Amino acid sequence: MVRLFRFTDSHSNKQITETCLKYHLIAAACALGLTASCAQAQSFVKVYGVADAGIVLESGGPDGRVNRVGSGVASGSRLGFKGKEDLGDGMSAFFVLENGYNMDTGKAGQGGLLFGRQALVGLSGAAGSISLGRQYAPYFKAMRDIVDPFCTGLAGNVQNIFPAFTRIDNSVDYQTPKWHGTSAEVLYGLGEAAGDAAKKRTIDGSATYEGGPLTLVLAHHVQNDDTGTAHSRSTLLAGRYRFGIVTAHAAYARALSISPNLASAHYGMGAVLMSQAAYAQAAEHFRIASVNAPGDLQARLKLAGCLLEIGQTDTALASLRAAIRGGPQQVYAMSLKLVLNSGRGRFWLRPSAAARALTSAG
Repeated sequence: MVRLFRFTDSHSNKQITETCLKYHLIAAACALGLTASCAQAQSFVKVYGVADAGIVLESGGPDGRVNRVGSGVASGSRLGFKGKEDLGDGMSAFFVLENGYNMDTGKAGQGGLLFGRQALVGLSGAAGSISLGRQYAPYFKAMRDIVDPFCTGLAGNVQNIFPAFTRIDNSVDYQTPKWHGTSAEVLYGLGEAAGDAAKKRTIDGSATYEGGPLTLVLAHHVQNDDTGTAHSRSTLLAGRYRFGIVTAHAAYARALSISPNLASAHYGMGAVLMSQAAYAQAAEHFRIASVNAPGDLQARLKLAGCLLEIGQTDTALASLRAAIRGGPQQVYAMSLKLVLNSGRGRFWLRPSAAARALTSAG
């Protein structure tokens, strides 16, 4: 509040001094208010999302031509919230809550989790950032950001041929600041098993170099099984180079010390062997993955694909028929496509013949 004074000759000097002092206090308060406003401007909460849907045409089945709406054709549909709070001295707090959903049905993705894509909170500063929650593994980030030109979208997903360890629950992640183009990230996932910290434990990390058009990344992932006595290890070396408007991507991955009970490790090894046309070896890994994870539809379909390639047609068709009977509606279309593409199309030249093979009693 500004006070108004009536000046008189006898007290003018005293009143002028008091008035000037009050104006100085008001100016200082305004300066503090502006400083606070600038600090608050660095804090935010952001709502973002992706709505991705496409029309899928299916033909050759017993019902004839079927049109359906597919969700996440190029990128997974999502609705997210992220925020940052400036704590001063270069330190800030942040959070990310990201829900995945299906555009065609409105159902939640990632097994029905509320924030199945990401749910994390952390601190960042000059020494890097640390976060806790359900978050992406550094190994997966390397595949998404460096290996795959389409960022794991569309049909040519890099996860079809490389093992993927997408999200890790109950994890602590640390990212270093960049130094001369190099940076690193380490993630530790707690298994949260009573009495034994090794059970279900995850250790993941990556080191990245970026210099001009060249990007290199080395990632490593270790996953313990439910007993803590066996684990799988996967290593990925990837690079990207930009030639003007053209970008080249390359990667090499290797899985070691596969646990006899870890389905995801066997699935990853099977995918790598299948990409190298080693169908008999890939089939064994997909078979183990199917036994240890009976609900893994992709493992069963890829097993059938390998069996078709090595000539075990009857066994493959029997497996596909069982999957069709017990699986969701889209399993038939996936199985039909698999059969038609096997052997580069030399087994069934007509979709109707493949459809009869899938729907017959065997």
